[in-house]
Amino acid sequence: MGTFTLDRIDTSSNPHSRKNLSLGGFLVQIYLTDPFQLTCCLFIVATTHKGPILRLLCLRKLRVGLSALLLHSGSSCYLSSFFLAMGIFLSLFIYLISYLPVILARDVTRVTIFVDATKTVATNDEHFICATVDWWPHDKCNYNHCPWGNSSVINLDLSHPLLANAIQAFQSLRIRIGGSLQDQVLYDVGDLKAPCHPFRKMKDGLFGFSKGCLHMQRWDELNQLFNRTGAIVSFGLNALHGRHNIRHNAWGGAWDSNNARDFLKYTISMGYQIDSWEYGNELSGRTSIGASVDAELYGKDLINLKNIINELYKNSSSKPTILAPGGFFDQEWYAKFLQVSGSNVVNGVTHHIYNLGPGVDPNLVSKILNPQRLSRVSETFGNLKQTIEKHGPWASAWVGESGGAYNSGGRHVSNTFVNSFWYLDQLGMSSKYNTKVYCRQTLVGGNYGLLNATTFIPNPDYYSALLWHRLMGKGVLSVATDGSSSLRSYAHCSKEREGITLLLINLSNQTDYVISVHNSMNMKLTVKGKDINGESSLSRDIKRAVSWVGSTASDGHLTREEYHLTPKDGYLQSQTMVLNGIPLQLAEDEGIPKLDPVRVDVNSPIYITHLSIAFIVFPNFSARACVV
Repeated sequence: MGTFTLDRIDTSSNPHSRKNLSLGGFLVQIYLTDPFQLTCCLFIVATTHKGPILRLLCLRKLRVGLSALLLHSGSSCYLSSFFLAMGIFLSLFIYLISYLPVILARDVTRVTIFVDATKTVATNDEHFICATVDWWPHDKCNYNHCPWGNSSVINLDLSHPLLANAIQAFQSLRIRIGGSLQDQVLYDVGDLKAPCHPFRKMKDGLFGFSKGCLHMQRWDELNQLFNRTGAIVSFGLNALHGRHNIRHNAWGGAWDSNNARDFLKYTISMGYQIDSWEYGNELSGRTSIGASVDAELYGKDLINLKNIINELYKNSSSKPTILAPGGFFDQEWYAKFLQVSGSNVVNGVTHHIYNLGPGVDPNLVSKILNPQRLSRVSETFGNLKQTIEKHGPWASAWVGESGGAYNSGGRHVSNTFVNSFWYLDQLGMSSKYNTKVYCRQTLVGGNYGLLNATTFIPNPDYYSALLWHRLMGKGVLSVATDGSSSLRSYAHCSKEREGITLLLINLSNQTDYVISVHNSMNMKLTVKGKDINGESSLSRDIKRAVSWVGSTASDGHLTREEYHLTPKDGYLQSQTMVLNGIPLQLAEDEGIPKLDPVRVDVNSPIYITHLSIAFIVFPNFSARACVV
């Protein structure tokens, strides 16, 4: 008979128990000699343990164990005598039988992923991850819900320690200040001839609000936060000042640039560092929201703005770039404004994405988990890339704002774990099309904030953004796979280190994947000249599946780093993300928790459970394109 023990151990003092199953502080020893005990012990771990890696492997082996058990018993006599001797297992066996449909319904599929690390197919900006701060006041409501609170440029609590900690964790988080109301913002500086009052509800106003005001004292306070946290700032300017509505949503007349000029002069005089100025928000022709401006008129305005920046920053060592148009992509309109503005006026061509539809849609979760739905937006990325290459090769593509679901996001969806499937897929997909920056709507505010609008506690997508920022480098690599579209895979050069990082997103609710990664240079994973070949025996599978526990590899073996993301208690709409079995919670000093990987023997295959996400870092992957 085999033996099964489950004892509490201190993994910190014994991280290299390679002959045992070490997981979450428990030592599990399994000797695979009896099919019934094998089945029982696997069932215990598979149905009670929170670790997704071991749970997956045990569920796989349960089917094998059940088959062996039935063959081994021959008749009911074996089972009856066993249960009489070991009555303690009776309830377990009954429970196991009731659990059979779940076990047998789970599909386990082997997949091979090939990464071409000989060259990059696209390049991101070093500060690819970006988050927005919007102008919406507290009484901005959608669907009888008002999720903004005090989270806008005007009323955000800039002294809250969690806000600063959340930004500083990125070391250099790009922040875009802008949104629907930016074209109604007046800057309380210089020779402003109009009254400068706060936003207020107004039936006939754009988006139902009056014009608003940015006082220079508030601008000073914002810049103190940016300087303190190392934020990189893009600011959206009012492009409708001086203009008027001429028909429907079309606006005409000349742009009055005086207020913007005075604002820029003040900013320069105070020594505030602005990385880029964006002109207008969602004014692009047929796809405009609220107001639209003719592409030719808009293009001429950009020339004017460029001249103002050149004049005011002529003695500056760091001249900001220009972003435009910050709207929904309309190929004809985008091509026209690039042609009119001309060479080297616009540096970043920004577009907005809300490809999940309205936030009130009851089918948001199913949309997020639908690979065909997620892939549709690739056409937009591709068309914008072609438009820039043809009409503005001096510029680069940016996603200037993206929240998934529009109208403040989806309540109980956009701020939960399930949204990370959409968000990380967006980051991976947009990267392949040479997108330099991706700005998430929002840092805080609405239902889609990276931070809770009231407590500033990070939502799951915050940790997804932070992991991407820390792990995924600028170089984008080509990936090929024989897996289904439900398994999304993206590869980049690792950030500021050798090797590559692989992002795996499993959208399937039925399939777990066992993945082998190969270098397309020689069609096998090459690690510093050594060919790595997988093994398939049960004992070695179990050993590999749990060898990642502990901080270092044993016996000098080469390792990879794994970051497995799952929702707390398996609930997709949980607001708590779990990293390698550990719920991510703020430290006692309200600091952002450590995001530590588990280290796995590089020989072992990768296991990714259904409805989970993983970043896999290969520090020793032979990658000619990723020389640091």
